[in-house]
Amino acid sequence: MPTSRLARARRALLRHALRHPESHEDHPWGEDVVKVRGKIFVFLGMPPDDRMSVTVKLPESSSVALMEPFAEPSGYGLGRAGWVTLTFGPDDQPPIGVLCQWIDESYRAVAPRRLARQILPGSM
Repeated sequence: MPTSRLARARRALLRHALRHPESHEDHPWGEDVVKVRGKIFVFLGMPPDDRMSVTVKLPESSSVALMEPFAEPSGYGLGRAGWVTLTFGPDDQPPIGVLCQWIDESYRAVAPRRLARQILPGSM
């Protein structure tokens, strides 16, 4: 059973991601993801060991994100393309504001330009 703090954080991040134009939730490979026009812009994991993970594409701020102790380049070669995985344990307090900013950046990196222009930094 996931810890309530992480479950609440995950729900807040999912709600934030779904506010983006034409975004929708999907479940490929048994994962919870949010897509725009068929392209994933955020992976939201809640593994069975009471941890939460968030994976986003950060072409502008990956180097800053990777300085955080909870961040690492994403596996399967995605890290080379700017994808970063952020993992939190049951005693961690995820920085929701920063994570929302990174979800916004990931959306802008993946969405078609017309949609991405609708999301200004700090506007969500």
